[in-house]
Amino acid sequence: MVLEALEPIEERWGEELSELDLAVDLVPEIEQTDPDAHSWPPEVVEDMGVPLAQLVPAGLDRRGLPTRARIVLYRRPLEARSRDGIDLVDLLHEVLIEQVACYLGVEPNDLDGDDGTD
Repeated sequence: MVLEALEPIEERWGEELSELDLAVDLVPEIEQTDPDAHSWPPEVVEDMGVPLAQLVPAGLDRRGLPTRARIVLYRRPLEARSRDGIDLVDLLHEVLIEQVACYLGVEPNDLDGDDGTD
């Protein structure tokens, strides 16, 4: 379902996404850096305070080895917000639009909208 939701994004932005990986975890294991904050940082897509996905930037792992940027989708929170498989694919697409836009540093509408280049 993740690949199906990503397909229209990759068709237009595939080259720009060649250094980006996707991962799926069951549940989020991230913490808010500011416990008094009422929202997550821009690299986290959340719904009612529960993270649905997170963009993890490229960097170094614990051993000092380079890592690639990746979008981590959280399966259980996404499934809990979907009525059926079609709804889940639509939600995944929306979340991926938000995350890819954050990765590319563009507005989500720039990814999913008509760019007029027909």
